[in-house]
Amino acid sequence: MKITPQLTDEGILRELGARLAGARLGHNLTQAALAEQAGVSKRTVERLESGEVATQLSGFLRVCRALGLAERFETLVPEPAASPMAQLKQQGRKRQRATGKKTTQGKPKQWTWGEPA
Repeated sequence: MKITPQLTDEGILRELGARLAGARLGHNLTQAALAEQAGVSKRTVERLESGEVATQLSGFLRVCRALGLAERFETLVPEPAASPMAQLKQQGRKRQRATGKKTTQGKPKQWTWGEPA
């Protein structure tokens, strides 16, 4: 199954779990052997492969690393690249924060006596 934005969170977790199970079997590893290599419990591997939500991201990373999949995270979350114009504006400095949306309101109307507040 292809992972698409239309899938629910549970659907994506189940698909990722099935892919991890396939990668584990491709390496001819049992769940217990993978858990030992990754430094996690066998139950963590079981939860990841079943798509259960109660697993920690660190366990997922360890299992992926043990299966040789960690280098693929670069394509999952690529390093942000600023446009050439943004680089020019920043003059070599690293961006520290996001700017909020600016409101485009004119001058506030001056209040006078007799008008409701």
